[in-house]
Amino acid sequence: MDLDISGGWGYDMQQPIVLEEQTLPLEQLQHTLASMRVHLEMSMTLPQEQRYGGINLTELSRKTNHSTTLEAVTYQVAAILESDYAAFIAAYKEGYGTEAFDMEAHFHDREAATLKREVTVWYRVKR
Repeated sequence: MDLDISGGWGYDMQQPIVLEEQTLPLEQLQHTLASMRVHLEMSMTLPQEQRYGGINLTELSRKTNHSTTLEAVTYQVAAILESDYAAFIAAYKEGYGTEAFDMEAHFHDREAATLKREVTVWYRVKR
């Protein structure tokens, strides 16, 4: 993927991710960049026992300031510790389709193990 971006990591309005020219639809590009940042923060740069898996971002809100070309996009991030995530996937694969597997309990436990947090990513969109 060839990305025409510059600037910072989008942690605040002073160091937004600058989208120079978009070859992808804007919201898709923003989601991709936010996802890359979250994966770096919650998995790739952490010790193995602290890494998260099953990382998923859902857009919650979007604020655009047309005079400054700044956009603040807030996402809900859902993730499970990688070791727990692997155990849930293995249990699902092993139990799915058997009478002994309680799918409702499985997904309840999985939801209970899920960390949810909100992150805001700042973008400067050159149009």
